[in-house]
Amino acid sequence: MGPGKVRLSDVAAVAGVSLSTASKALNGSTRISGATRERVREAALRLDFRPDALAQSFASGRSRTVGVLTHRALSTFAQPVLIGAVLLLGERDQATLVYDGDVGVSRRLGHSVRELQARRIDGLLVIGDGHERVTASLTHHFGVPVSYAFTASDDPDDVVFLPDNELVGRMAAEHLVERGRRRIAHLTGPGTSIAVRLRESGFREVLAGAGLEPVGPVLRSGWGRDWGTQAMDRLLDSGTRVDAVFCGNDHIALGALEACTRRGVAVPDDIALIGVDNWEGVVVDQNTRQITTLDLQLEELGRRAAASLVDERPEPGQHRLAPTLVVGPST
Repeated sequence: MGPGKVRLSDVAAVAGVSLSTASKALNGSTRISGATRERVREAALRLDFRPDALAQSFASGRSRTVGVLTHRALSTFAQPVLIGAVLLLGERDQATLVYDGDVGVSRRLGHSVRELQARRIDGLLVIGDGHERVTASLTHHFGVPVSYAFTASDDPDDVVFLPDNELVGRMAAEHLVERGRRRIAHLTGPGTSIAVRLRESGFREVLAGAGLEPVGPVLRSGWGRDWGTQAMDRLLDSGTRVDAVFCGNDHIALGALEACTRRGVAVPDDIALIGVDNWEGVVVDQNTRQITTLDLQLEELGRRAAASLVDERPEPGQHRLAPTLVVGPST
């Protein structure tokens, strides 16, 4: 009997059980013995039985489909979160239904919510584009579990997965201090960003523990490479003595590196630079690495958030994932 032609009744016959028992065994029912479940599964494997997904859905009342609502799915840093989530769901035999919308734009978001409500999804994963601000919770729109990844929710009872941005700042400062740097400046993104504030808090905490404080004013603006170049020029023009710079992301760090190179400042001999995001690891061949950075582990973040919908449900609140240090030539 060829693959795809095997019926559940064939599996039941080989396993020596009733059709009902075979169905319960393959659906993971605990009302039958473990030995019987194993016998049915072995028979299904031997016969290459492929259960009908639609029939399983009707029988169990579950679609085995998880909805994913993204904010700019094609953005550099949302992509690895989405990839991690989809891979995990695939490993759990869950289909994924992705809607790309703007979590911050109510009209576009409303359309995506209505579309997802019309589907028989078993859970919803909301993927943001960074820990920039608190966004409105969507959980009350759905009668299924909802989890959030790479975005914050204004409901403390929501299950949220975020990079540990405070730890990012602490690890950056620790790395520079361990390398003997004592005059450390900070160039970063907009002051309205939650991630910026948390990273600066962790950075200051470690410096204070070492009897230090940031040299010069903390320079805050955008996340782009141009800002990194401008900020580094401003820092060097100020005459501030500096031997290291903690940059709020890798784009800023690459801009700072460009300014240093143009002005004859040796990196890391004169000034060490560290960034955040591991942008070079995501987009560029690792062999061309220029910057030491903190990798936010975004693919793993997506996996953990997706697992929270199909495995054991975690406690409400924020679940933070530690970054990893990736050492490059700049320190």
